[in-house]
Parts: sequence; structure tokens; C-alpha cells
Amino acid sequence: MKILEAIGGRRSIRKFLGKEIAKDTLEKILSAGAQAPSAKNRQPWKFIVIPKNRVSEMLGVMRSGLEHEKSGLGLLPNYTQFIGSAERTFCILEEAAVTVFILNTENNFSLHQSAEEKLFEMGNVQSIGAAIQNILLAALEYGVGSLWICDIYFAYQDLLAWLNTDRQIIAAVALGYPAENPFPRPRKPLDAVIEWK
Repeated sequence: MKILEAIGGRRSIRKFLGKEIAKDTLEKILSAGAQAPSAKNRQPWKFIVIPKNRVSEMLGVMRSGLEHEKSGLGLLPNYTQFIGSAERTFCILEEAAVTVFILNTENNFSLHQSAEEKLFEMGNVQSIGAAIQNILLAALEYGVGSLWICDIYFAYQDLLAWLNTDRQIIAAVALGYPAENPFPRPRKPLDAVIEWK
């Protein structure tokens, strides 16, 4: 598959078949993530793979975290309007063959950072974003559907404890063979996102 064809053909998949992904296929997909460019070649990513047989445990942790958010005791008390979206995402994760958590190995989670720490973290997060995009495109190459997930923040503290890490969780990616072929989502016109100087 050509690169521009892959970029144009990638879709966010929210319905999966029950079929497993072979370990060697999954390793090839994650290897593509590890080939991403990174700030100062720090390669600040770690991929934690949660197989299907651990999904109910993971979802229990995530639902517990969501209850903390609903009670106003979580990290995002001003984001309660998105809780419904998080609940739908958890249902999607139930169908996926695997869930991959992507961690920033160079940072732990902190709301209080110096300017230097923020700039360092921005470089790492950009690098990890490139790794995630590589994973999504490589998955497409192998016929695997993917969904980039940020709703994990509604269960952030609970997931940190469950994953036994103090590193920053950037996102999760659900992977599985797709049970749908959605139409492309609308995009802003190019003249709205490009400014020529």
C-alpha cells in the first residue's frame, strides 16, 4: 500500500470482529511505532499490550475510574459532559482484540512543571504522537482496524495503579479486525488550515 493511499484510507474503527491478531503481526505493527522520529532520538515510548483475556479486568479498572470522575473526585471535574463518550469507548474496547497503552517513559504525570519540563514534555508527546500514527498506518497495512483513544484520562489514576507505573500515559490504541467500513469523516478545507506567508 502506498503511503498517501494509507493516510487517505485510514479510518477510526469502533466495531471489531472477535478474531485474534497473531503475535508476529502485532509485533510488526508495534515495530512500526518504534520507528517513528523522536526529539533528540529519545524514543520516549513504551507500549503495554493488554490481551483479550485481561480486557474485563482492564474495563473494571476503567469503570471504577469513571465513577471517581462522576463523583467529582477525579482529574477532570469540568469535563463531565464527555463521560458518555468515555462509556461508549469502554464498550468499543470490549470488542477489540487488544488494547495498547502508550506511555511516555521520560515523564511522570504532573500538573506542576517548570517551563523547561513543559518544553521537554512537548517534544516527547509530539514524538509519541508520531509513533501512534505509525501504529495506525501499519495496522491498516495488515488489515487490522484501530482506534486512537484519549478517553483513558477519565480513569487515569486508576490505570496508573493497575499498570503499575508512574510514567505518563499518553493514549491507548484499540486494535482488531474491523467489522465496519466507515465513510471518511469531514475535513476542514485546506485554505482553512494553511496560511502562506
